[in-house]
Amino acid sequence: MTGTLIQGGRVITATDDYRADVMIENGRVHAIGLDFEPGEDVDVHDASGLLVLPGGVDVHTHLEAEVGPAMTVDTFESGTIAAAFGGTTALVDFAQQPHGGSVIAGLDDWQARASRACVDVGAHMIITTFNDQTLADMKSILRSDGVTSFKMFMVMPGVMMIDDAELYRIMRMTGENGGLSCVHAENGLLIDVLIKEAVAQGRNEVLNHPKVHPASTEGEAAYRAIQISKLAEAPMYVVHVSSQDAVRHIAEARDEGTPVYAETCPHYLFLTEELYDAPDAEAAKYTMIPPLRSKEHQDALWRGLATDDLQIISTDHCPFCLEEKSWGLKYSKALGKESFAQMPNGAPGVETRLPLIYDGGVRTGRMSLNRFVQLNSTTPAKLFGLFPRKGTIAVGSDADIVLFDPEERWTIRAAEHHSRIDYSLFEGREVTGRVKKVFLRGQVIVDGDHWLGRAGGGEYLPRSNSGQV
Repeated sequence: MTGTLIQGGRVITATDDYRADVMIENGRVHAIGLDFEPGEDVDVHDASGLLVLPGGVDVHTHLEAEVGPAMTVDTFESGTIAAAFGGTTALVDFAQQPHGGSVIAGLDDWQARASRACVDVGAHMIITTFNDQTLADMKSILRSDGVTSFKMFMVMPGVMMIDDAELYRIMRMTGENGGLSCVHAENGLLIDVLIKEAVAQGRNEVLNHPKVHPASTEGEAAYRAIQISKLAEAPMYVVHVSSQDAVRHIAEARDEGTPVYAETCPHYLFLTEELYDAPDAEAAKYTMIPPLRSKEHQDALWRGLATDDLQIISTDHCPFCLEEKSWGLKYSKALGKESFAQMPNGAPGVETRLPLIYDGGVRTGRMSLNRFVQLNSTTPAKLFGLFPRKGTIAVGSDADIVLFDPEERWTIRAAEHHSRIDYSLFEGREVTGRVKKVFLRGQVIVDGDHWLGRAGGGEYLPRSNSGQV
């Protein structure tokens, strides 16, 4: 076949909504129009009754990632297959500087593992140890490898945490060189004290997890990071916002014209802290940081999405199994059987983002179809240096396209997922709207329940300047 034709669908971008045919050649969108007559050498896909969406862009995943003694269960192969079945065709995953080690070595290790990805992948770099060499290496990979965003933790002292002075120096360098500083905003020193107090008092149950990560610690850290970014005159991105406290500070900064951007995640939009009241074996599913919060905070997140104070929905796919299984992993959430304080924090989500947001956002009237695409595809691609190659359906863009049935009803079940994780945050939830076919650079990689892609079929995505929308 020399071409592919997607015929008769309803094309949705961040700005447009129309019925058209989409012609694909050489992996890119070649033409968009009406009533194309396919030749004998064109592969035709009927999209009647379906939405034709740009592939999802998820800019927050942790594949084959080590956090303390634990490792996430999804490989680049299994995690990107799961992403594809969920309608996501590009990830920006987190590479990590080894604690006390080299940024360059961290990227080399990530690239070796990412070579088996089944969708296209770019890299952020997590900075865990700061010195002058760290700063020089960051500048090097920003300029030479297309790693134009870096993540700093304000939490987990001694493991991940970067102090305020280090954060300022990083922000200043990234701002001067077209990069974007991504911040996990929680007050790590205070949280560390709260955790130690809880353990000393024998409060080891999982229900104590949200109590030692109160919303005020997220809001304070977000405010502090914003002030540092202002001083550094650099753009900043707040990851996985969960609280109205953080949203308020972000909104105030944006109203002043400060280039602050932020994401939230489906679990914060649909789940609340009451789930921690379940027995520990069940509540362990929901141990992530920041934790789930009350309905009041959830409502603030939806308002933030409506007002564009939150610009992106990512998954923070960080899949730690509940139990050790046959995957050859050393540790899982079973580490926390004696105390929540020992449990690795993270949860899955890469396969269910688009259906959940369509069902709970578009169908409920909380957002338009255009906003749906903007949050899940276009703005992530723009903010992280992938647009217009990714994030839209336009002539010349990569033919990363999702055919989505807006009327199909189905039930989320972990047993039917393609991730290696042994649970879903949304087990048994009925949703309307389902991915039917997925094209990666013009090639069908998902057709209903059938996987047609391959390990290594994804490409590495060097990115241009980040932090500019």
